[in-house]
Amino acid sequence: MDAALVSAATGALKPVLGKMATLWVTSTSVSRVCAVRSNRSAAKLAAMEAFLLKMSEEEDPDVQDKVWMNEVRELSYDMEDSIDDFMQSVGSEDTKPDGFLEKMKNSLGKMGKMKARRRTGNEIGDLKKQIIEVAERNARYKARETFSKAKNATVDPRALAIFQHASELVGIDEPKAEVIKLLSEGASTQERMKLVSIVGSGGLGKTTLANQVYQDLKGKFKCQAFLSVSRNPDMMSIFRTILSEVSGQRYADTEAGSIQQLISKIVNFLADKRYFVVVDDIWDVDTWHVIRLAFPMTSSGSIIITTTRINDVAESCRSTPFNGDIYCIRPLDMVHSRQLFYTRLFNSEEKCPSYLKKVSKHILKKCAGLPLAIIAISGLLSNTERTECAWKQVEDSIGQALERNPSVEGMMKILSLSFFDLPAHLKSCLLCLSIFPEDSVIKKKVLIGRWIAERLIHTDVGYSTTHEFGERCFNELINRSLIQPAEMDKHGRVKSCRLHDTILDFIISKSIEWNFVTLVGIPSLTVRTQSKVRRLSLQAGEQKELIVPKGLVLSHVRSFDVFGISVKIPSMDKFGHLRFLNFDYCEQLENHHLDNIGRLFQLRYLSLYGVKKVSKLPEQIGRLWCLEILELRDTYIYELPASIVNLKRLVHLLVNNNVTFPCGISKLQALEKFRLVGVYSQSFNFLKEFKQQQSLKVLSLDFEDYSSADQVNAEKESKKTIMGASLKNLGNLLSLTLLDGPEFVGESLCPMPLSLQKLKVWDSRIPHVPKWVGSLVNLQKLRLELVRAEQKDFYILGGLPVLRYLIMQINDSEIRNTPSSEEPEVTRVIVCGEVGFPCLRIFYYDSGHAVMNLTFAAGAMPMVDVLSIAFDAAKTDSLATSDDFDLGIENLPSLLKISCTVYGRGRDRSRVEAAIREAANAHPNRPTLDLY
Repeated sequence: MDAALVSAATGALKPVLGKMATLWVTSTSVSRVCAVRSNRSAAKLAAMEAFLLKMSEEEDPDVQDKVWMNEVRELSYDMEDSIDDFMQSVGSEDTKPDGFLEKMKNSLGKMGKMKARRRTGNEIGDLKKQIIEVAERNARYKARETFSKAKNATVDPRALAIFQHASELVGIDEPKAEVIKLLSEGASTQERMKLVSIVGSGGLGKTTLANQVYQDLKGKFKCQAFLSVSRNPDMMSIFRTILSEVSGQRYADTEAGSIQQLISKIVNFLADKRYFVVVDDIWDVDTWHVIRLAFPMTSSGSIIITTTRINDVAESCRSTPFNGDIYCIRPLDMVHSRQLFYTRLFNSEEKCPSYLKKVSKHILKKCAGLPLAIIAISGLLSNTERTECAWKQVEDSIGQALERNPSVEGMMKILSLSFFDLPAHLKSCLLCLSIFPEDSVIKKKVLIGRWIAERLIHTDVGYSTTHEFGERCFNELINRSLIQPAEMDKHGRVKSCRLHDTILDFIISKSIEWNFVTLVGIPSLTVRTQSKVRRLSLQAGEQKELIVPKGLVLSHVRSFDVFGISVKIPSMDKFGHLRFLNFDYCEQLENHHLDNIGRLFQLRYLSLYGVKKVSKLPEQIGRLWCLEILELRDTYIYELPASIVNLKRLVHLLVNNNVTFPCGISKLQALEKFRLVGVYSQSFNFLKEFKQQQSLKVLSLDFEDYSSADQVNAEKESKKTIMGASLKNLGNLLSLTLLDGPEFVGESLCPMPLSLQKLKVWDSRIPHVPKWVGSLVNLQKLRLELVRAEQKDFYILGGLPVLRYLIMQINDSEIRNTPSSEEPEVTRVIVCGEVGFPCLRIFYYDSGHAVMNLTFAAGAMPMVDVLSIAFDAAKTDSLATSDDFDLGIENLPSLLKISCTVYGRGRDRSRVEAAIREAANAHPNRPTLDLY
């Protein structure tokens, strides 16, 4: 991977410097074609890059500075594109070099294609002259004093902990009680439904307040829904969401022919039910007039909460026929402002150093009780040296904006300051989020993949992979409260994020100003034509088919995203320099749209996730020699072209489990992640080659039979044997997922790669833990499915020295449902100190509707802090030797959280639940308890 970074602030100056340096070293024979040896040009470029980096930290440069900065950025992109075009024109198709330097060595000195070389060489020469002219024209700025700031302290990488402090809900109890009181007034008569509209400016916490009321009251209603409307609402999606949430249907099952039909379905469903609905972030009266049609007035005792920034909308919500109330949300008072501020920074006010109290008071005064503003400025200060001088500098930088207008403008000023305090690479990472539509839930993996593909980040010191560094960048943006966690996994780690509307508005304005992103389809934005587009985002709403405006120059686009269902897809031959291409869930995309995709010689990321009308990839995809990530999951592509093996830089290949692959997989030596391989669908040659994938780190194998009916069992056994032998040779494998292969899992596969850290087994129930599992000395995460668990199984698992996460799924249904067999004998399993588990932190034991046969004895699982169990109450009760139900939970010394699902009815379940609750209360750690 190239070390040079593209940046929102400096454009492509750094990659250009690197590529020009390579040209100077190896361009003896073409120096007359492209005069690029000039050290003067290099010096000018380096000086420009340094100056742009400094200027990018200044919050409000003057107009001349802005013009010059934009001019240099655009020039750098053009230069890199011209150099890439030059290298493509002199490249040899038979060598297919993998990297820039390799391409130089293979291409320079060849005498063919002179016309194309002269043309692109002349372009580079002309751009070089422009560099000198721009530098000389702006020489007077060299003496200009640049903005200075104190060096930031190291950012705490524990993003979630910092986020929890930042989002501490202070000052919420009083407004929540006031809203609940408004909702309950007159409710005793049950004559009509009740509505309260919460109104206030952005950043005051309207959504937070509505959500807290919703969480408190929703359990009292048969039907509930919480939906966000946003400024450009997709009404079809909104009504499908309402129907899905109130009825419990999957969203995919709510399709209807028209909005009117959806409204009718919702009204008919809610007609005789009490419901509670929150309609968040309404921006205009007309939108509310349509949405309210879905809520029948005949549902006595139902309640609705709306939130909006606009008084007229609030008035419309509360008016007839609802006759509701308006709640004007207030800023935090100084007591709660201090609580939020100091909790964010020091965990409590008492821990704030005395020398920072005065400057903190002044900063809080300027924040004027706006929660988002307080969170933003505290996020900035958490990365600033804890000295009075440094904090005073932050206070002075805020200026008088908040005092002039202590609402939206003040908050935007603080957000602006937080943005300009970011390092250059984080500015670029944040601006990338302006590509996504409002209210999007953005997956972390997709976002990091984008940053990598566009070379906005690269491997930093202390990180083994670029993706790990991307995780750090993602966490830093959460630390600074610039993005918000949306979805979490079972470990509390962030899986996706979203943006606050105000922050999205800000970064969109910056992206447009710097020509970082061009957005098409947003009604409130005017697209500048006759300009070069660097990153294109098409966002289709309910309007007619969205078409790219004439006049936009697409030949220099680096990333292209399509959102929405009604978009006219431009031809691929219009894009010459794409690095990132995203067609996720694009309903218009068909096979012919991928024609000419082979021309995208710089493409690194291609995603067709969820595309249904594309049935095959063109052969010319094998010409995408820079492609690193290919995402084909949830598509109807069942066979990959033979040319796929030419993608020698391919790192991630993600496909459906029934896809067949051509022979030649051994050529893909860069492949690190491979999902999903249907073993029985592949040829023998393909499976034999698999052992050569020495770079492979993540692998998913599916042993479900998708093969033809005439494939004999002996053939399947041979394929299973070959795959097992190949696995043993994958010495760098870190993660293995196995599906539908109980025979494969149960056999002795040892020696498995000792490097394996994760093993997840699905739909593969086996009698006992295989002995070969005990050899996986580096295993940290394990998921197994067993018919039953016995003492010997726990001795094998307990001996794994670094196991941190264990899921055991127990299912003996086949034995119990066999007529000729008796109820299987179940023995009590004692988990004690001698069993082991020295590092286990999270333990999931799901026996479903079977018995819970575990007892934790003294010294058991000393590090476990999360315990999740599921079992049948009656069957477990019958196993008890006394009247007391006791799992020995008190013997888990580190326990902090218990999640328990108890099946059964009546006395059995009640007694078991009471015993577990009593055990949790008696535990010295007082762990949290969730009973289901």
